[in-house]
Amino acid sequence: MDKLISIPELTLKSEEIRKRLMEIVYKAGAGHIGGDLSSLNVLTALYLRILNVDPKNPKMDGRDRFVMSKGHCVEALYCVLEAKGFITKEFLDTYGDYLSVLAGHPTIEVPGIEFNSGALGHGLAIGVGCAIAAKMDKKSYRTFVLMGDGEQGEGSIYEAAMAGSNYKLDNLVAMIDRNGLQISDTTENVMKIEDIGARWTAFGWDVHQINGNDIKAIVECIENIDYNNGKPHMIVLHTTKGFHVSYMENVLKWHHGVPSKEEYQQAITEISNRIEELKKNC
Repeated sequence: MDKLISIPELTLKSEEIRKRLMEIVYKAGAGHIGGDLSSLNVLTALYLRILNVDPKNPKMDGRDRFVMSKGHCVEALYCVLEAKGFITKEFLDTYGDYLSVLAGHPTIEVPGIEFNSGALGHGLAIGVGCAIAAKMDKKSYRTFVLMGDGEQGEGSIYEAAMAGSNYKLDNLVAMIDRNGLQISDTTENVMKIEDIGARWTAFGWDVHQINGNDIKAIVECIENIDYNNGKPHMIVLHTTKGFHVSYMENVLKWHHGVPSKEEYQQAITEISNRIEELKKNC
């Protein structure tokens, strides 16, 4: 069994991937950069430490499944897939090019992606189906689903929430990137979702609320889940839109946006400085 990547190493990797994310969004001239940045740490923790997946054998039997329900933030997923070894640097560099397979939402044409996704509200239902299939086939794989908080306004999510509890899907982990902002305003001004923890508890889920910017908190939460408690699991990741790019943090316009040359250079400098500091601890 491969040695688990340590928390300091994982934190360093997250910043290296963050730098790569800025590069591909800037080059492509497109991307949902704010949500990319708020979901990057959980994606890094999942693919580089938690998920049972193998880039050399993407369809291996018993692999864990991941559904990127908030598919508009696919740029972060692509960068993590590159870091894991599912896709090459040369392949990722085609993002934004004419006829590139790397679309603006996840597609199964890309190695490591299990499902076409991004039509908001669909991902949890897909995850429920995967988890039911695992139970029926007596397989041990787990299914993970990442949703946005603006996405919580979609009614199909709550049908899936009822099904998850009804079928006692303790092999299912759903996560909400709770950064508080969606395309037009704050979530609470568009469609209130608080108290989000009480809501999911009422649906019969095992609810955890953590600092979703903190890789250590993410890893500890997921690795300590009881996968035999008869309940599906919900992790509310309290995050920051535009995380770790100073001028983007908690700024609504960066839901979708491309930095100028000067903004890009500022972001790269900030991230590069953090990388150098983190290298001292690894």
